[in-house]
Amino acid sequence: MGIVNLSRDSFSGDGCADPNAAFEKAKTLISDGAVMIDVGAESARTNRAAIGEQEEIDLLTLFAQRWKGAKGSGEIDLRPILSINTWRPAVARTVLREGGDLLNDIGGLAMDENARACAETSAALVIMHTVGEPKMPHTHVQYEDVMGRLDQFFTEKIAMAESAGLPRDAIVIDPGIDFAKQRDDNLRIYRELSRLKRFDRPILLPVSRKTVVGDVLGVPPLERDAGTVACSVAGVLRGANILRVHNVRAAAQAVQVLHAVDAPEDWQRMS
Repeated sequence: MGIVNLSRDSFSGDGCADPNAAFEKAKTLISDGAVMIDVGAESARTNRAAIGEQEEIDLLTLFAQRWKGAKGSGEIDLRPILSINTWRPAVARTVLREGGDLLNDIGGLAMDENARACAETSAALVIMHTVGEPKMPHTHVQYEDVMGRLDQFFTEKIAMAESAGLPRDAIVIDPGIDFAKQRDDNLRIYRELSRLKRFDRPILLPVSRKTVVGDVLGVPPLERDAGTVACSVAGVLRGANILRVHNVRAAAQAVQVLHAVDAPEDWQRMS
């Protein structure tokens, strides 16, 4: 999953508030190996003000329309999936109608509106673990057992989504690395990610240039790609199905080599 930020204040410094330029970046990410594009118009950074709902709708709608037109004309092939990254139900419902395939809800599905929006538009839903409202700092949150909390959270939220009319096979789960978690919580999630396989749902792992990588290496976001590759490999080995990354080429190549080493006969047939 390649990241496209329609925002000038992305923590990784790669934001661009021009939907056309962002679309060109998405095309590059696809050529680098992305099979999903996750586009968002608001930075998750808590030290930046939230943007207006209508501004978010306008930016994401322009991108989604450009995407739909490109697929219809053959400018890009039909395989890549478009993920809309927002937590606001009004934004989700409006933009998904323009052709989004997946809603990446960083709000932790506080209520069931986003699940209903996905059910109404036949989109899939990423349920990400977090605590509290988006755009608010939650670095004070402590867990006695972060994996036990994830287990309880996904049990409750998957049931909520299904009650809202969303089929179970349209749900993806995300442990929410760096969201309301400490360094040791994040590292434990990487180590014990396979425990989430019990939900029998695809696991999205947001690994790219995360704070936990910076904490371990002591480097700024743009110097965290090597650490991101390490987290990607650790995640795949423990059951991650989708890696959300900025540097798609590096992640895709790492996974390709990992598969060749781990299952050379299977990989040869797939290639």
